[in-house]
Amino acid sequence: MESNTTRDQLFQALIAKSTLKQDVYSNTLTSLRMFKRVIEDLTKDYTLKAEEVKSHRNVAFENRYRGDFEIELKFGADILLFLMHTNIFEFSRDHEVMRTPYIRENKDRSYCGIINVYNFLSDSFKYNRFNDIGYLIGRIFINKDNHYFIEGKRELGFIYNDFGKNEMNPEAAKQIIEASIKYTINFDLLTPPYETVKMVTVNEMKNTLDAISMKTGKRLGFQFQQDILKEDVE
Repeated sequence: MESNTTRDQLFQALIAKSTLKQDVYSNTLTSLRMFKRVIEDLTKDYTLKAEEVKSHRNVAFENRYRGDFEIELKFGADILLFLMHTNIFEFSRDHEVMRTPYIRENKDRSYCGIINVYNFLSDSFKYNRFNDIGYLIGRIFINKDNHYFIEGKRELGFIYNDFGKNEMNPEAAKQIIEASIKYTINFDLLTPPYETVKMVTVNEMKNTLDAISMKTGKRLGFQFQQDILKEDVE
């Protein structure tokens, strides 16, 4: 009898945890689909605006999907990639979120799906510059209550950090996408330090300029952590 009771408890724990993770997964996938709709609407609005402003010089603003879990948004010289991870994660016990009343009331709220937002130069993909660098500008966490929390830079990290109040909906998705675009537009390409590019091999020079195996990135030569600190101070 005791063995059956223990087994029942084991099965109940399994069902509870699996159900929790399935709920989180569903909310995260729904959020990504909201992002898709927002991006599609922005693309249509930009097309109409570009027709009005004849001097736009064919500035790109387009999107495409690489699968169920990835959105690519290209605008100007930049690309934003929204990548949903298919697994569910929990915040570490040292994370600031774990100390909030919202999580303390219900620890299950700390289990989240993640949508990562990366910024790349569009030429990196166009010319297959495989050594070029992209930047993680934000991580969007969505939990079972459909609340979200964002770790990110400037607009993303400072505005959307109230996990207990921020609920994912079409308006929130619109604000997140527009903040991501705004940050990217203001995140400019810097000249790499001279010491990192002063030497090149004969083999590299024989290749086309765009295929040359010297890394290109908006903050090349600076460690990402240093860049975070620098940007947050501004």
